[in-house]
Amino acid sequence: MARPDKADAVAELTDKFRSSNAAVLTEYRGLTVAQLKQLRRSLGENAQYAVVKNTLTKIAANEAGISTLDDLFNGPTAVAFVTGDPVESAKGLRDFAKDNPNLVIKGGVLDGKAMSADEFKKLADLESREVLLAKLAGAMKGKQSQAAALFQALPSKFVRTAEALRAKKAEQGGAE
Repeated sequence: MARPDKADAVAELTDKFRSSNAAVLTEYRGLTVAQLKQLRRSLGENAQYAVVKNTLTKIAANEAGISTLDDLFNGPTAVAFVTGDPVESAKGLRDFAKDNPNLVIKGGVLDGKAMSADEFKKLADLESREVLLAKLAGAMKGKQSQAAALFQALPSKFVRTAEALRAKKAEQGGAE
C-alpha cells in the first residue's frame, strides 16, 4: 500500500503535468542552493522549478498520459513546469545553462509532444510570442495598405484611360 505522503506527491505532480504547457527535465548535480534560486528567477513568473523524486515523477507523468519521458528519469532530476510562454522559460534555461554548465537539460514535453534537449535549445532561439505576433500584425497591415493602394489605382487608371480615349475621339472627330 502506498504511503499517503507519496500518494499526495504523485497527485500534485500529476496535476502539474496536466496543467502545464511544457515540462522540462533537467539534471542539477553540482548546483548550489543559491544557483537554484537564481535559476528559478530566470525562468520567469510562468514556470515552477521543482527538484523531484524520479520514481514518483515517473508515476505522475504516466498518470498524466506522458510516457515518453520514462528514459529521462535517472540521476538527480528537477522539472520546470511551464504554464505560460514556453519560449521565455526555454530562454531562461538556456541562458542559465551557458553560465552554469552543471545544469543539463535532459528533454521534456511541450503540448503533449516529447522534445529532446536540442529541440528545447531551438525553441529558446525563437522570438517571444509577443514579438512574433507584432511582426505578423505589421506584415498584415503592410499587405492591407498595398491592397488598398492597388484597389485605389484601378479606378483612377480606368478614369485616365477613359479620358484619354475621349480626348482621342474628340481629336479625331475635330480633324474630319
